Amino acid sequence: MDRSPGDLGALSTPARVAGPDEGLTAQELALATRNHGLPLEALRHDLTPPGLHYILVHYDIPDTDPDDWRLTVGGRVLRPLDLDLDALRDRPPVTRRVTLECAGNGRARLSPRPVSQPWLVEAVGTAEWTGVPLAALLAEAGCAEDAVEAVFTGADHGVERGVEQDYRRSLPLTTAADPARDILVAYAMNGAPLPPQHGSPLRLVVPGWYGMAHVKWLRDITLTATPYTGFQQTAAYRLRQEPGEEGEPVTLIEPRALMVPPGFPDFMTRARVVRPGTVPLAGRAWSGHGPVVRVEVSEDGGAAWTDAEVVPDPAHPWAWAAWRTTWTATPGLRHLTVRATDATGRVQPLAAPWNRGGFANNLVQRVEVLCTPERTSGSTPASAPEPGPAPAPEP
Repeated sequence: MDRSPGDLGALSTPARVAGPDEGLTAQELALATRNHGLPLEALRHDLTPPGLHYILVHYDIPDTDPDDWRLTVGGRVLRPLDLDLDALRDRPPVTRRVTLECAGNGRARLSPRPVSQPWLVEAVGTAEWTGVPLAALLAEAGCAEDAVEAVFTGADHGVERGVEQDYRRSLPLTTAADPARDILVAYAMNGAPLPPQHGSPLRLVVPGWYGMAHVKWLRDITLTATPYTGFQQTAAYRLRQEPGEEGEPVTLIEPRALMVPPGFPDFMTRARVVRPGTVPLAGRAWSGHGPVVRVEVSEDGGAAWTDAEVVPDPAHPWAWAAWRTTWTATPGLRHLTVRATDATGRVQPLAAPWNRGGFANNLVQRVEVLCTPERTSGSTPASAPEPGPAPAPEP
């Protein structure tokens, strides 16, 4: 349960926006070492290996024991449930391929920068999740007539902006109980038990919604007769321009396309190097509002665009789609840009959609590429000399 701030306010600072010349804070760097993004070359995989899938853990990864784990379903239900993992696995399993993206993906590219986990564009991954449909569990429990929301509680516990809390989020019952939404209470990822960092032994998977809705280490589902007003629902994950605004809630994923960076990288800047000629370009695109129907690529930062081929996969409507094209590279510095359009007409913007939390920033990806001719024999690094005799020992 959320608790009053008490003395925690001095320990846990309020949300803020970085100053004009302020670099990343030590606290942000510490968050970045705990939470990692997808290496963009891993976009080649239809399914993201669990160790490459993005991670965002609000507090600590809790110490959980699958043998003792229980999931309770209660509140405004007709038949409360108390289930262990064996009981959940005994129910007919369902597997869904789902792309997850952190709501803060792109935050570090905003100016001024909201101070928090400094994501660039890599907070994404796609996995196959296996579990029990949430709609089936709620039908089994029976929803009372006055139930309006389902509240999900994880085992992770901490302090945020002075509020001690378990991580807890809600969904409208019309969404949670809808079989067409394919929401899962999942116990497996890519055919194996959930890894600790991905919610072992049980998590929620909400296709199409940003990652804050996918409650990990899930231990309780409670139906309520009134909207849930806890911290993660009404204080966090709102689109605000000013601190006092109520703001719109963050929900469905905005369209985004990402490119597998071509060529090879500079170590520090990650700028790419390619040779003149035909260069294959490929990547992934997704949206929570509907399928991506168009991907465009520009070599001049967005002044002119050409269409790429989108390769939809109707068998996996909640997962990213592949895209591909070719580019004729000529010597010089280029700024490759890619953008997606979904079936609802939403298009990635060329200017970042700023808000105080740094949420849902689906600004187009730009990749700096230097096209340089093949190196000549004179520029090839010299071979290492043959080892000579060992030096005499010091007297």
